[in-house]
Amino acid sequence: MKRFLTVISVVISLTLSANTLFAQNPGRITGKVIDSKTSETLIGATVSLQGTTKGVATDVEGHYALSGVAPGKYTVLIRYIGYQTKSISDIEVKAGAATPLDVTLSQSETTALKEVVIKATYRQESVSSLYAIQKNSVSISDGISSELIRRSPDRSTSDVLKRVSGTTIQDNKFVVVRGLSDRYNTASLDGSPLPSTEPNRKAFSFDIVPSNLIDNIIISKTASPDLAGDFAGGNVQILTKDIPDQNFVSFGIGAGYNTKSTFKDFKSGYRSTSDYFGFDDGSRKLANNFPSTERIVNNQLSKNQEIQSARSLNNDFNIYTNKALPTQSYQLTVGDVKELGAAKNKLGTTVSLTYRNSQNITPNLIQRYDNYDYQSEISKFSTNIGALANFAYSFGKNKITFKNLYNRILDDQFTYRTGPNSSTSSNDNRFYAYDMLEKGLFKSTLEGDHAVGEKSKIKWNLGFSNITNDQPDQRKVNYKQSNPGDPYYATLETLGKENARFFSKLNENIYSGKVDYSLPVNLFKQSTLKLGVNSQYRDRNFNARFIGLIADRSNSTYDIDAILQRPIQTLFSPSVINAGIFDLQEISNLADRYNAHSLTNAGYAMLDSKIGEDVRVVYGLRVEKFDLKLKTQDPNQPEVKLNNTDFLPSVNFTYSLTPKANFRASYYRTLARPEFRELATFAFYDYELLATVQGEPSLKRTLIDNADIRYEFYPAAGQIFSVSAFYKKFQNAIEPIFDDRNSTTTISYFNSKSAYVYGFELEARKALDFINGSMFMKNTTAYANLSVNKSRVTNPDDGIDRLEKTRRLVGQSPYVVNAGITHTELDNKLSINLLFNRLGKRIFLAGGARFSSVYEMPRNVLDAQVGYKVFKNKGEFKLSATDILANNYSFEYELDGKPYIPSGPGNIFRRYNIGSTYSLSFNYTF
Repeated sequence: MKRFLTVISVVISLTLSANTLFAQNPGRITGKVIDSKTSETLIGATVSLQGTTKGVATDVEGHYALSGVAPGKYTVLIRYIGYQTKSISDIEVKAGAATPLDVTLSQSETTALKEVVIKATYRQESVSSLYAIQKNSVSISDGISSELIRRSPDRSTSDVLKRVSGTTIQDNKFVVVRGLSDRYNTASLDGSPLPSTEPNRKAFSFDIVPSNLIDNIIISKTASPDLAGDFAGGNVQILTKDIPDQNFVSFGIGAGYNTKSTFKDFKSGYRSTSDYFGFDDGSRKLANNFPSTERIVNNQLSKNQEIQSARSLNNDFNIYTNKALPTQSYQLTVGDVKELGAAKNKLGTTVSLTYRNSQNITPNLIQRYDNYDYQSEISKFSTNIGALANFAYSFGKNKITFKNLYNRILDDQFTYRTGPNSSTSSNDNRFYAYDMLEKGLFKSTLEGDHAVGEKSKIKWNLGFSNITNDQPDQRKVNYKQSNPGDPYYATLETLGKENARFFSKLNENIYSGKVDYSLPVNLFKQSTLKLGVNSQYRDRNFNARFIGLIADRSNSTYDIDAILQRPIQTLFSPSVINAGIFDLQEISNLADRYNAHSLTNAGYAMLDSKIGEDVRVVYGLRVEKFDLKLKTQDPNQPEVKLNNTDFLPSVNFTYSLTPKANFRASYYRTLARPEFRELATFAFYDYELLATVQGEPSLKRTLIDNADIRYEFYPAAGQIFSVSAFYKKFQNAIEPIFDDRNSTTTISYFNSKSAYVYGFELEARKALDFINGSMFMKNTTAYANLSVNKSRVTNPDDGIDRLEKTRRLVGQSPYVVNAGITHTELDNKLSINLLFNRLGKRIFLAGGARFSSVYEMPRNVLDAQVGYKVFKNKGEFKLSATDILANNYSFEYELDGKPYIPSGPGNIFRRYNIGSTYSLSFNYTF
């Protein structure tokens, strides 16, 4: 902490002198020009500074930038053929700053030659442009801008998504929209699809994208033909920054204190310096000359070769204890924009680097059910590094962007678990797990946006993504005590997935491309035809090995019982390995390795029609052709194949009740496809769930029919009241299934014959000036959103007599509540935010024959942030508090709303507390 404060003091002293460099710089006026009825961007509109010769035309995205403007107040004129000219006054330009001004234009109602000029002030126009964007969206959607993200304590995209109406986060990173789990949601980054970052589920881990790199997030809750068809909950569209409004250099530094972790004893296994930078140093992975599975399984190694191979493993099982350091984060972003040539073409660059390291402790995780009465302490070391490099060139009516994102997460978790397990006749156990996971994402997108003629547009996109997910050496060792007072013996006499060393490597490449073309057509009052095609090819390779060192009872030279009583630190010491006491063994299953690829080709046609002044209908058809092949290395297993062609119609109806209110209705068909992992028969023992996870190759894709209605009212800019209702019917819904008839539970997947979900959402955001007209109330805004959902799925009729014939969808919350209040003071220098979240009891794991479903119990989450701007608003201090109430996370067996305990000491599947986090950060922009 002392070092952190020293760095801040040095940085502040440097920035004081840097302020003078920007004092006399000219300013800029930047923004976008859009149609007031449809929010379509207007290409080639003229934006000029009244009383000067300065003027520019809007680019292919409707953006403009008036640069080199001396500080002062100005009036801007905006002209476009077929639209009323607008004059906007009282625009204040400050030295070295960009003044944002988005403008709406209305179509001319007459063909008279005399120019009609509509007058407005800067404040009025800022309000009306925000109205238009809010009110004119094609589909039912919710969004969060970079400004709202900046005002919240959120560090990652997953934190941000918690604030969206009807949206929750599972496991602190996976999105659940309208009660539908991650499999029914899809995501895109900068216009191209995001792959699954998880090997065992269809999910994008949203904690991989830092919030400071985001321009905005939009969640479309209804489909239109130009969106990918594989979602039913929400389509999450993340846009990162490209051309900045002005040149800048921004840096941030922060530190955080957790009440359960910071400065407490933090236990871990072997740690290398490279772990702090997100990379394993290579000491954990198998050596290049390590024997193949075939040689080990077929006993083709001599004893000396076995010993050599065992020595090549990382046998450092020491437990290192240090004090957990505060969370630390650093961020550097550079933005540059240049105007080139007489046409003032724009070249923009945004480059950002982020770093975050945390050391968190879960001190008392309880598992008390069936045969288990366990208590665990978990220490998790996490490093997240990220880089963004976006380049954009806007020239005439064209724009080319090249966007790149790289992110890497290293999680190194140490678990120490104690307690009895009656299924193994143990009085007590001492279980150790050393578990490192490395996740990487590289994504590159090349995109072009071109105006063709006066009002037609072509937009194309080429994307490449690479996903890696490696576990270089997951090590698990258990010591068992049979009776009180007996010694503890390491259970290393037979090899199983519960005590094997696990090595896995996943690599997936994704190639995508799409072309969209839009043009106006002479239909109804105003119509736009949009056509498009797109393609995506995925190629995945997965390889896993289960290796173990098993005590050789036939070795009469040594006392094997004495060896197995050794502490974990010396159990695999060089002297023991060299003595040949352990046999090198491997669990052979060729299904643990698979190759898979899929090809999705799609085309669509849609019409966006204005029928009269108040009715807008967006309708069309999307067709998707999907081919998948998955093959394990087991020659006796047939190749898994999926081949489907789906027709996906949609219609979105909007009726403008008043200038401030809309009524919307929609119908659309979507689908959900099984993920590679869900089709692969690879079986993996999850020591945290105490269960084996295995795929099901017979899964089919899910078809979903959806219907929505919504009323929305915009009392003022940035304020909203809306109420929505929705219904979804599933055919062949993909759900997890439990078989708990044996001592170890197996989790797999199945297609339910039928399932449905319905519900309603209520959202309100309003300034409190209706209470009284004081400045305090005008600067205070409250918001809340409520989602109430109900779902039902029928369990399969597969001969297993399950306790529950029907149940909710896994991950579906019966209700979700988000609420918050924001306040600004001192001319927006001081900002205060309070945020509250609560979600209803939801199924975490579906039940089986012996046990009911596991429910995640409700908990109240309260976050707060205070921000204060300094150094002429160029710097800002933020004090954030996350999860102030620190309620327990509790997962419990329940049946018909009551605790379910058929056997064992209780119904607690997992219960733990991670405490509250308080952080201080400083950000400065030159």
